[in-house]
Amino acid sequence: MNRRFDLIIFDWDGTLINTIDWIVSCLQNAALSCQCAIPEEQAAKNVIGLSIENAVKALFPETEWSTQKQIIHNYSQLFFSRRLNRQDLFAGVYDMLMQLKRSGYRLAVATGKGRAGLQQALKETETESLFCITRCADETASKPNPVMLQEILTYTKVPAGRALMVGDSVHDLQMAENARIASIAVTCGAHGVEVLQRYKPLMCLPETSQLLNLL
Repeated sequence: MNRRFDLIIFDWDGTLINTIDWIVSCLQNAALSCQCAIPEEQAAKNVIGLSIENAVKALFPETEWSTQKQIIHNYSQLFFSRRLNRQDLFAGVYDMLMQLKRSGYRLAVATGKGRAGLQQALKETETESLFCITRCADETASKPNPVMLQEILTYTKVPAGRALMVGDSVHDLQMAENARIASIAVTCGAHGVEVLQRYKPLMCLPETSQLLNLL
C-alpha cells in the first residue's frame, strides 16, 4: 500500500488472539448458571467486540438488570479461569507485530475488553511492549462509538487518514467507519466475509498475519 499508514490499530479478541470459541462458551455457561436461555453460537459471536455490559444487554434484553449483572459476574469468573499464553495468538501474529514495529509502524489496540482483562492478556502473551497505546471499553465508549479511536489518534497525533483499523467484527468496522478511518477485515473471528464486506473494508483477509504482505 506504499506506506499509506503510520498507525495500525488492532482489535484484540478474534483478530490477534484465538479466543472467540472460549468467549462464546463462557457467555453460554454464564447464561445457564443464571437459568437464562442459552444464546446460540452465532448470536453470542455477534456481540463480541461490545463492552460486556452492552453484550449482555443485547443478548438478554428482557432480563432484569440484577440478573444481567449476575451473568456478567459469572462470565468474568469463567473467562478468567483460563490462563492465556503466546500460543493463543493466531499463527504468525506475534512475528507480524514484531516486524511491523521494526518497520516503524506505530501499533495500538482498541478492544471491547475491560482494562483488567486486556492487561492480563497482554502480560500472559508478552505483547504489551509492542503497542504504544491500548484502549478498553470500560475506559471510554463501547464500539461502534468512534471515541475509542479518536482518543488513540489524539494520543499518537496521527491524522485519521494515516491510520488503519484491523478487526474481525462488524463493531470494529462500524467504529472505523464512524471515525473515518480505513479498515481491513479479518475472517478468523466473529463474522464471515459476506457480513464484513457490507462495511466496505479495503479488503478481507482470512488470517491477520497476511496483513504483513500488504504493508
